[in-house]
Amino acid sequence: MPTQIRRLHAYIGTLIAPSVIYFAATGLLQIYNLHEAHGGHSPPRIIELLSGVHKDQRFGAGHHDAQDGDERHSNVSAGAEAHPDRAPQAEEAHHSPIATSLLNLFFASVAIALIFSTSFGICMALQQNMRRRTHVTLLVIGTLTPAILAALTA
Repeated sequence: MPTQIRRLHAYIGTLIAPSVIYFAATGLLQIYNLHEAHGGHSPPRIIELLSGVHKDQRFGAGHHDAQDGDERHSNVSAGAEAHPDRAPQAEEAHHSPIATSLLNLFFASVAIALIFSTSFGICMALQQNMRRRTHVTLLVIGTLTPAILAALTA
């Protein structure tokens, strides 16, 4: 029984590993809002596109799309819509910049650790000579399936 569970864990892990790495990487960018234009920062279009898949399950979503509009990505308007009777500045006053920075740093560290841990899991799975072909097949399926489905949403 433990061997079957370990094998099933390896198969499922290999299948979902590309998505785990993808979500950890794009989530890392989103922690620091590197996927949105603000101030003097304008992200590369590919970052916006990949973030659109992460956030909206649609390749092509982003602030350049006319239907989304800039309001959708604005924290001020989102706060105003959620709480129309509360001023956006009043809500920001309750946040500790140090606590927010530390939380961002913690989650960024988790995302980086998740990328490395998942990559190590792929390497471990591919070390199994008798099941290498199965793991490679699952890895290819786990990579191509979401890529093809995301392309179809464009």
